[in-house]
Amino acid sequence: MPEHKQLVVAAPALPVPDDELVRRVQAGNGEAFEELVRRYERKVYNITYRLMGNEQDASEALQDAFLRAYRFIGKFQFKSSFFTWLYRIATNVSLSKLRKREKVDIVSIDQPVNEAGDLPFEIPDVKYGPEKLMHQRELRAAIQKAVDELADDYRSVVVLRDLEGLSNEEVSKVLHLSVAAVKSRLHRGRLVLREKLKNHLPGGEIATAPWPAGIERETEESPVMERA
Repeated sequence: MPEHKQLVVAAPALPVPDDELVRRVQAGNGEAFEELVRRYERKVYNITYRLMGNEQDASEALQDAFLRAYRFIGKFQFKSSFFTWLYRIATNVSLSKLRKREKVDIVSIDQPVNEAGDLPFEIPDVKYGPEKLMHQRELRAAIQKAVDELADDYRSVVVLRDLEGLSNEEVSKVLHLSVAAVKSRLHRGRLVLREKLKNHLPGGEIATAPWPAGIERETEESPVMERA
């Protein structure tokens, strides 16, 4: 009888973990850093865009964040994830640029509020459909404008927690805050946003989602990082 050869299918290669890529960069491997850029460029751009409020400033903050990450990656000690460390750099770069661009009064809000639980930032559910595209665009623009007008301390927490979907614990690591301080700033920031967006709630109705269904979190396409 003819001998049947067994077909062997190779398993797909698993992605290299962030920590291993960081170690390769620390050893002088530039391609490893390019892989980290490809892996996180869109997510970092989303943060810088939400914080800066426009494409040009967001692109500059994106470039500066990765340049700073490359410059100081030799000092990365793996005490946190690379993701957390990079998000912290991107947030700090963006807030620094904001403070230079405009004078914003910084209020001390580190003390947790006396509220039980986490007050949701509640805005209406907007379903997809041609007849509602205009409302969708208006609501998206109104949300971005309201976020732009938040004080820095509120804005960074709201962007990371509600717009980028990080947990309270992840936000606390990125911003070097206690979880209680994150909840306090998030609570107050959401109160401000609800007040600013009250005219965009049809009939005063309130939904229960931190980000309106049918309104994408995504910003514009992130620009391609300039490679050295």
